[in-house]
Amino acid sequence: MKAFYGDLRVGILGGGQLGRMLIQEAINYNVNIRVLDPDPEASCRYLCNKFVVGSLTDYETVYEFGKNLDLLTIEIEKVNVDALQKLEEEGVLVYPEPRIIRLIQDKGLQKEFFKQHGIPSAPFQLITSQASLKNASIPFPFIQKLRRDGYDGKGVYKIKSESDFENAFNEPSIIEEWVDFDKEIAVIVARNNDGETKAFPCVEMEFNPDANLVEFLISPSTLPLEVQQRAEFLALEIANSLKITGLLAVEMFLTKTGTILVNELAPRPHNSGHHTIEGNYVSQFEQHLRAIFNLPLGDIRPVSNAVMINLLGEPGFEGPAVYEGLNDILKMDGVYVHLYGKKFTKPFRKMGHVTIIDDIREKAVEKARLVQSIVKVIA
Repeated sequence: MKAFYGDLRVGILGGGQLGRMLIQEAINYNVNIRVLDPDPEASCRYLCNKFVVGSLTDYETVYEFGKNLDLLTIEIEKVNVDALQKLEEEGVLVYPEPRIIRLIQDKGLQKEFFKQHGIPSAPFQLITSQASLKNASIPFPFIQKLRRDGYDGKGVYKIKSESDFENAFNEPSIIEEWVDFDKEIAVIVARNNDGETKAFPCVEMEFNPDANLVEFLISPSTLPLEVQQRAEFLALEIANSLKITGLLAVEMFLTKTGTILVNELAPRPHNSGHHTIEGNYVSQFEQHLRAIFNLPLGDIRPVSNAVMINLLGEPGFEGPAVYEGLNDILKMDGVYVHLYGKKFTKPFRKMGHVTIIDDIREKAVEKARLVQSIVKVIA
């Protein structure tokens, strides 16, 4: 394959931590990587062959960046899809496909897709403005989500009664039934252009209640095998229905009655797969490259029990980042630190992650809790 000889010109839209970790794997394939990002000090800045500062949502900027590439991929969905569509028509390989990015950019279209394909998901209603909430057919409490541009807990608002309407979003949104879930779970699927698919084992997630970000992830899941198989089947069914090339992260709720409901999709490497770097025979980042290069997909089996914690900026601190406690945790066996190259911290900003590996699940969890209590990102 062309990638093995250093001649494949690959572009990444977005220069954050996902792109950074993708580049770290791409080096092993001799790939020439170019990155476009609006931040001149983005995480990928010093790792790629060429770094371009520019808007990800401007048609001309994205088109000019991509027109001399062989292949273009993303690490964030908020990109100009019209430019990607034009590049695809002109022969540039764009993975995931622009039609899929367009669908996933809009949570309303996502929910309609679930409905059309019989994918279980929370009941929902599309609304156009704050005033539309008066005609809501969803009982209280319910969740309002902006149709576009919401991420990492932003663009989400819980409505408990009519008194919350005045603080609700006034843009096109979905409202959906509040799910009384037992656990949040995720499955990452890879699919290459030949249609080969593989699903990483189901993982369990815990969220930071203040920031609504994944804070703690455990792999492999200890949920009943039947539940895990249902989750993996659902994720594979969605990937095949979309005919996606690349990775698809499928976030799901497991309700207290044992029902699985699909929450949201991400067509790229995802926070719920960071543990795979040390925890599985193939990482999600290498698997994404294998998929978009149309290579055989790698072995998704776990190597060991893995727990991943996000390193978030501490509340009350903003400025040049200082990492407290790294020396202490690096004395511990099976602890792997990944810092994202971000110079400045702010409350709840993703600054890195730590993966903890142990043959005994309980020890991995215990060490992860200890790491979580020791490491602080301050300024």
